[in-house]
Amino acid sequence: MDDINVLHHRCLLNLRRRIRDIGDGRPAQERYMRLQKDGDTLSYQGNSEEVGCYVAGHPLSKGNCYFEVTIVDTGVRGTIAVGLVPKFYRLDHQPGWLPYSVAYHADNGKLYNGNPVGKQFGPKCTRGDRIGCGIHSENTEAGLTTVFFTKNGREVGSVEVPLSSEGLFPAVGMHSMGEEVKVDLRAEWLLEEDDTVMVVDSHEDDWGRLNDVRVSGMLLEYVGKGKSIMDVGLAQARQPLTTRCHYYEVEIVDAGEKCYIALGLARRDYPKNRHPGWSRGSVAYHADDGKLFHGSGVGDAFGPRCFKGDIMGCGIMFPRDYSLDGEGSADVEAWDRPEDRPGPDAVQNVLYLNGEEEEEEEEEEEIAQEQQGRKVTVFFTRNGKLMGRRKVAVPPGGLYPTVGMLSSGEKVKVDLHPLSG
Repeated sequence: MDDINVLHHRCLLNLRRRIRDIGDGRPAQERYMRLQKDGDTLSYQGNSEEVGCYVAGHPLSKGNCYFEVTIVDTGVRGTIAVGLVPKFYRLDHQPGWLPYSVAYHADNGKLYNGNPVGKQFGPKCTRGDRIGCGIHSENTEAGLTTVFFTKNGREVGSVEVPLSSEGLFPAVGMHSMGEEVKVDLRAEWLLEEDDTVMVVDSHEDDWGRLNDVRVSGMLLEYVGKGKSIMDVGLAQARQPLTTRCHYYEVEIVDAGEKCYIALGLARRDYPKNRHPGWSRGSVAYHADDGKLFHGSGVGDAFGPRCFKGDIMGCGIMFPRDYSLDGEGSADVEAWDRPEDRPGPDAVQNVLYLNGEEEEEEEEEEEIAQEQQGRKVTVFFTRNGKLMGRRKVAVPPGGLYPTVGMLSSGEKVKVDLHPLSG
């Protein structure tokens, strides 16, 4: 009898909710603070010290289980959060900070699940990216629901969160001047179709690591601050050069403010905030001064400077019968292992570390000694003409195509397989 009463009670609650949502034809009341709303566009109106938050009028449901937010402008800090919150969530807090809320934060790629301290979850998001949030399933008996997040149509991950009696409402938070987004509360997420689109239209999977660089097809665009040498944007390919794929090219589409563009090769765990060529295990041709940097912050005169429209190339002349361990079958999952990521101590610049430069030179010599017979000739081209060569020791795992950028507006078009026909 108790079970029947419980079932009856749930039916009444659902009926009341539907009646409340339909009401007299008027839309449910959405709430927002320190934000300006113009149609489906939200823009931050605070002073960058206070959070602005938007909460939709309807919770997600089985019939409407997903929504998306497109970042129009990241503003000063890009502190944009997308997630789900209870109906009467406090509008002076970012989604995810308070209990019974969860959110994916664009500025650091972290997931905040009812706690102001986030956990690493996915990639950072910047201007033009679409962040999606939806519900996979509900376990009403356990009072839980599975919430998932997407970036540009591809699932990033999911998490179980408590299910409140009122449901979970789409929410967007912002926290710095200039931030602006477009909200689509009726978006649909189709896994198979989106995956197909990504394979055809995007080359993001070609890249193992991206830092302050946005991928759009074959185009790489610098999206960092560009204010100091610590603001390097780095893109490193997922696979190293091999005897079957030994050359790649970069066309300068936009030189930006300073044309601080570099292309070269680097070890897999290369520091994300250093230009290729600056640290050990790397070599690179720099467009702004035409110098070659080989594991040092001091470059050697090498070739002419490069400008908009120039095509820079980099390749390896492998010795006959050369074979790289595991060639062509690099461990893709290794990119996601924490031990393969540079730690905080690695985020420095060799130009200001005289002692470290000497240590790196010693380490480079040790690596070269350990790998006798595993040296290759790296060459660089400009507009199809050979600029020069340099003997380089191959680090464990091989040498990965690596592109660096450092000034606002820089864009390059990368062809990782120009010789494939």
